[in-house]
Amino acid sequence: MSVPQKPLRYLNLLAIRLPLPGILSIFHRISGVLLILALPAALALLQYSVESPDGYDKVVSLLAHPFIKLLVWAAAWAFLHHFCAGIRFLLLDFHIGTALAAARFSAGLAFAVSLLLTLLCGVWLWL
Repeated sequence: MSVPQKPLRYLNLLAIRLPLPGILSIFHRISGVLLILALPAALALLQYSVESPDGYDKVVSLLAHPFIKLLVWAAAWAFLHHFCAGIRFLLLDFHIGTALAAARFSAGLAFAVSLLLTLLCGVWLWL
């Protein structure tokens, strides 16, 4: 007696439409990975800047380069997004805002606040 085979299913990941809270969750994970990857460089720059006045001047001149400013801006987005989404997830852990409408609103709010703060950081970086 043989067991019938289940049919193979084709899962098209590009056709799946996640709701906004799901997209926020994925970006929360991506921002966390970016923060972990940026941490060694940030610590190395910090160490180099406090070793001597010459080291500080070199770090300041390095951070003035437009490409490095772009990387710092990306790290600022990662931190701000991770922070805003983390507060949202913390509130959800306390069962605050778990209704569907409230969850969608808080996901949009977390995106909006993190993008606004990132934009402000970008303006501050290029001044």
